[in-house]
Amino acid sequence: MKKYDTIFLDRDGTLNPDPGYINSLAQFAFYDFTLEALKELGNTGNRFCIVTNQSGIARGIVDLDTLSEIHSFILNQFYENGLDLLGIYFCPDHPEEASEFRKPGSGMFRQASDDHGIVLSKSLMIGDAVSDIKAGVNSGMDTMLVLTGRGQQAKADLDKVSPTYIANDLLDGANQLLAA
Repeated sequence: MKKYDTIFLDRDGTLNPDPGYINSLAQFAFYDFTLEALKELGNTGNRFCIVTNQSGIARGIVDLDTLSEIHSFILNQFYENGLDLLGIYFCPDHPEEASEFRKPGSGMFRQASDDHGIVLSKSLMIGDAVSDIKAGVNSGMDTMLVLTGRGQQAKADLDKVSPTYIANDLLDGANQLLAA
């Protein structure tokens, strides 16, 4: 089993289906396999951190109260399932006015590292987009591309960056890590 200091997780398309700009708790649901996969990884001592671009805020599609409600639900689900979630970091920036916090930038990762003493070089980023993989590489981490969400398109668009792992979904990824 490959154990990491922290496993960073993208949200939409990785943990849950991504219909585009989830703006109510009623629109949010984990994939059927998400909690099982996280439990497998958590049982081996891995801790988690969610990092998510949320440009719907800058676009006026999602408000902060709704985002907080969704993230509270996620935090409660992790807690109820005995999963060590250090925090949820989000970047509200519009892609055309992106700061270093918007993936593929490394700002959210550095912030989480500072907040929780995370060793990024001993951590893993799991996501479904090229920006997730680039963010992990830019932060010196191993990376895993999941083929859920935008993963199939991302796989076709991986130019100069190669993920450490490619998995069909989060459960397949957990099984790969458990077998490593």
